[in-house]
Amino acid sequence: MKNVGFIGLGIMGKPMAKNLLRKGYRLTVYNRSRPPIVELEGLGARGVNSSKEVAESSDVVITMLPDSHDVEQVVLGSNGVSSGIKTGSILIDMSTISPITTKKIAGQLASLGVDMLDAPVSGGEKGAIEATLSIMVGGKKDVFEKCMEIFQALGRNIVHVGDVGMGQVVKACNQIVVALTLEAVGEALVLGYKAGVDPELIIKALGAGAARCWALEARGPNILDRNFRPGFKVRLHHKDLGIALATGKEFGVPLPVTSLVHEMFGALEVAGRGELDHSSVITLLEDLAKTEVRKRVSA
Repeated sequence: MKNVGFIGLGIMGKPMAKNLLRKGYRLTVYNRSRPPIVELEGLGARGVNSSKEVAESSDVVITMLPDSHDVEQVVLGSNGVSSGIKTGSILIDMSTISPITTKKIAGQLASLGVDMLDAPVSGGEKGAIEATLSIMVGGKKDVFEKCMEIFQALGRNIVHVGDVGMGQVVKACNQIVVALTLEAVGEALVLGYKAGVDPELIIKALGAGAARCWALEARGPNILDRNFRPGFKVRLHHKDLGIALATGKEFGVPLPVTSLVHEMFGALEVAGRGELDHSSVITLLEDLAKTEVRKRVSA
């Protein structure tokens, strides 16, 4: 399956598309804004003007979009994937969306003779660039196996987690852990810093014991540099926690701490910080503590 289409060339999608080109796939791409298409064309991709055109020339179509509504419109809407896709083709949605929406789209595509995999990812922009993403995949096992080489071009930890929609459930679990850990790291750094401890030493001490985690290792140094350039935006993580809460409600699972952190991310959006990296949740804690965590300046 060398003819692959890619729709959505944002922070994550563009480097993922580049990795497919590096692996020799014939790539057709579409994005709402033109500059990423031009950039990919310069690397050998074929740019088109609609999702329908992507589908018409692809055996496998990949979508990497912000939210449930976006995926539904791109796949099922006017001039969308479903209006151009061929029987026997495969749609891989690598966005993070509602499992309910995923199952709806999969059902509509099945009536056209098209299989769907939901394959959300974790690892942020760095993982997308370096092709080290963790990919959690829902859908038919045989379809998953057909697409394994594509997944291997994009990620390192690739796990088939069950039927269609289950990839999104596992991604909701992932987003709970990441958000709550970022908030916990924020609390720890604010507490230690205001008490007078060098924050670099806090990170060094915690990073070798039971508190070791991705949030400390990947985001701790950025926090100390006050670098909140988005690897993953606050507003998107807020959306993802909303999906997690809705999924919890559907299955009768209370998520009390997730609910609290969801509200914290919402407060960040209200404060105008929705486009910052999700590690900026610490700034809300800093506001409450009337301090700002920074590297200590040597005398």
